[in-house]
Amino acid sequence: MSDNHSERALEDEIVTDFSKRMSYGSYLELDTLLSAQTPQSKPEHHDEMLFIIQHQTTELWLKLVIHELLSARALIASDNLSMALKHIARVKHIQRTLTEQWSVLATLTPSEYSQFRDYLGSSSGFQSYQYRAVEFLLGNKNAGMLKVFEAHPEAHTLLSRLLAEPSVYDEFLRYLSRHGYEVPEAVLNRDVTRGYEQNDDLIETFRHIYDNESEHWLAYEACEEFVDLEDNFQLWRFRHMKTVMRIIGMKRGTGGSSGVGFLQKALDLTFFPELFSVRTEIGRS
Repeated sequence: MSDNHSERALEDEIVTDFSKRMSYGSYLELDTLLSAQTPQSKPEHHDEMLFIIQHQTTELWLKLVIHELLSARALIASDNLSMALKHIARVKHIQRTLTEQWSVLATLTPSEYSQFRDYLGSSSGFQSYQYRAVEFLLGNKNAGMLKVFEAHPEAHTLLSRLLAEPSVYDEFLRYLSRHGYEVPEAVLNRDVTRGYEQNDDLIETFRHIYDNESEHWLAYEACEEFVDLEDNFQLWRFRHMKTVMRIIGMKRGTGGSSGVGFLQKALDLTFFPELFSVRTEIGRS
């Protein structure tokens, strides 16, 4: 028996020949994935790799968020709300990861970023079609955004489709209506291509659910899951804004936006307005 404690012997059953077997790398297509980082700076700046990987990993997580939200929406539409909440819970964990990820980019100092920023040209996170897809799925619709993606047919097609389809919240409100809750016709028959706006008559429905949570537990739980989604999204937006402010100050964004000022306006957007407005009414006589 070897006395070398710095070496772990391979067990006999461990597969080592991958000439005819699928390997970890081939399953994940790591050759493609790990060759997708192409810094543009000349000479190549050390910190551009951080910038690229930060945004690529964000896009991978957004792909999973879209996957989960599409499934959650379909499950709600088929009256399987409890299973839909499992998918929403997963999205919440992804959101926390995305928010914490800003701390990695925040290690990029203003002087470091300024040395390769010009090589980005007009590229900007504003042009992330997956981010727009998530916003559309949650109800923040804006047809004007489609113009940004006219040169990208696949993205334009996806966003056009999501624009015309109900959001996850729309489907939840339809679910409530099918299960005997009072939901105004104006909400059920609204133009889903437009961003969702608060309907004051719906607040009383949510107040009834919150005041009698034991009788309406599933609907009550769903309401709180949606509130968590929005809270997490707002935290992500805030960390985004503060990271941008930390790195470029009040400069304009590479995509032409006002930068921090534009990001600050996003903090005023809401996906599920009644779920926040009802909190003012709960406990009032």
